Amino acid sequence: MTSNARGTPTGVDEKREKVPGRKESDTSNVSQIENRASREHTLDEEHRRRLEASAKLENPLGHLTPEQLAQRGEDFCAKHGLTDEADIRAFRLGAMIAGDMNKYDTVDGLTAREREVLDREITHKWSNPPMLYAVIVICSLCAAVQGMDETVVNGAQGFYKTQFGIGDPDSQRDSWLLGLTNAAPYICCAFAGCWLTEPMNKAFGRRGTVFISCLVSAAACFWQGFTNTWWHMFIARFALGFGIGPKSATTPIFAAECSPPKLRGALVMQWQMWTAFGIMMGYVMDLAFFEVPDLSGIIGLNWRLMMGSALIPAVFVCAMVYFTPESPRWYLTKNRHHDAYRAISQLRFEKVQAARDLFYMDTLLQIEKETMNIGQSKIKELLTIRRNRNAMLASEIVMFMQQFCGVNAIAYYSTEIFIESGFSTQSALVASLGFGIVNFLFALPAFYTIDTFGRRNLLLTTFPLMSIFLFFTGFSFWIPEGTTAHIACIALGIYMFGVVYSPGEGPVPFTYSAEAYPLYIRPIGMSLATATTWLFNSVISLTWPAMVQAWTAQGAFSWYAAWNMAGFVLVLLFLPETKEKTLEELDAVFDVPLRSLVRYGIAQFFYFWGHYVLRRDIAPPKVPSAADEVAYSEHQFSKEQTHDGANRV
Repeated sequence: MTSNARGTPTGVDEKREKVPGRKESDTSNVSQIENRASREHTLDEEHRRRLEASAKLENPLGHLTPEQLAQRGEDFCAKHGLTDEADIRAFRLGAMIAGDMNKYDTVDGLTAREREVLDREITHKWSNPPMLYAVIVICSLCAAVQGMDETVVNGAQGFYKTQFGIGDPDSQRDSWLLGLTNAAPYICCAFAGCWLTEPMNKAFGRRGTVFISCLVSAAACFWQGFTNTWWHMFIARFALGFGIGPKSATTPIFAAECSPPKLRGALVMQWQMWTAFGIMMGYVMDLAFFEVPDLSGIIGLNWRLMMGSALIPAVFVCAMVYFTPESPRWYLTKNRHHDAYRAISQLRFEKVQAARDLFYMDTLLQIEKETMNIGQSKIKELLTIRRNRNAMLASEIVMFMQQFCGVNAIAYYSTEIFIESGFSTQSALVASLGFGIVNFLFALPAFYTIDTFGRRNLLLTTFPLMSIFLFFTGFSFWIPEGTTAHIACIALGIYMFGVVYSPGEGPVPFTYSAEAYPLYIRPIGMSLATATTWLFNSVISLTWPAMVQAWTAQGAFSWYAAWNMAGFVLVLLFLPETKEKTLEELDAVFDVPLRSLVRYGIAQFFYFWGHYVLRRDIAPPKVPSAADEVAYSEHQFSKEQTHDGANRV
């Protein structure tokens, strides 16, 4: 060991010199820990504010006294220039009713007529002014337009594919071109049409968007009847997508924003039911025009009338829509409160009802605006916030499976399927109409089952059954051709598939997606959900002819039967139940680690097997919830998770 000038060993000096460096490193580590803790605290604060916003949206007026609510109602009138005494009284009483969760029994000053109308909202929810039913008729016709747009091509393609030179069943080129032509509107919807919804609604309102989209649909349907080549038909059908996309996203919103709260859920179901009705009417038009002969100079008049027939309900919508009021909520977003009040007064029996609903809408709208300033980009939040990410995963699963369960392969190609199974062309159209009738009639029970049996249970029950019936249909093609059993079994399998699809994967996806997302991010989530369903709709329509050619009908039906088995597993592991959940409860249901949902799904499967099959008396597994992580009361948080950076050292 050497020594320095002070007689101290050199090694000791070196050790002493290293000590300060180690302390600086420790200081740096502590600083990093503190920064990390600060970032986590910021994220927790944003998380708390998000959940708090959802709690406010659940009951934004619950913390106010009746006197405060009455004053807010009067302030609303003063702020927006509503000076009539009857209007001021209506908003004073309406605000008190809205703040007490519609418990109007405790509100003084209501007339006997007003109490009777408020009672009937609960006891006779379908008792409403004629103008509200006009809105419902408009929305039902829009849904029928949607359904007819999708299925008139089913019968028409049997004629135009030959005329356009793409009808050779042994040609791979023809199979792909036929699929591409049929898929054109759904390709447009997925990549353009759906994404026009928000700018069109901002610029033209709900009525304007419905009018323009139905006008585009009518023009495109008319255009399709004048095409003479496959690529011309492709262009016309692609243009149809600009009508289908905005209409499919706007119409349910229009109906919901005009309706009383007790009626909104039923109207979401109305969209699916009347779409099924439109699908059935598309088959009716195919059959009605089947035997129309060609006139001089017009080749294929029958299929041209089929394709053009879908414009009929669209024209009715265009003629009627401006006789109904605009969405009051849309007027509020434009700060047109007078117009909003005038519109909602046409949709309610009494001014008190109109004032209550408008005051509540405006309150929710203000809170939603506040939530837009929480945290980061909403698109980024969709992916990075666990509660939103889990909701997106569940929504995308049901939207993807709505197409890959195979229903639209039947809806678009059932006539071709029945012809291949041995039906004559006209008999195949009759058989397709049978599928449309089954699809419509068995959509009706969903009004009851979706809110009693539950979304998750409906899907877990119907996915295995859909798989069985598709396997049955595909394997029936091995029954010797020309026999009654061959034809009967194929038709039976398709019809039974429709029976279990209609109350399950038919209505559940749109209902589930609409309620899974938090309100502040719901428009983005629903745009993604709608684009997803149209994207995979186009995939089905595009690939089915080529798939049948390559794999035969047995392989094609078995492919989608297998996807139904995959759908059962995906729902079991990743789809929490949302039936009858409040916004607060939905936050708790979705804001859990994904592995907790997977564990619950596996446990539920073994519980079902043990309890219902083996008849054992065992307790059901506990549904995972985030309530233990962040507990909050109706109005405020009572507990928050704390993070101490020092504990991580």
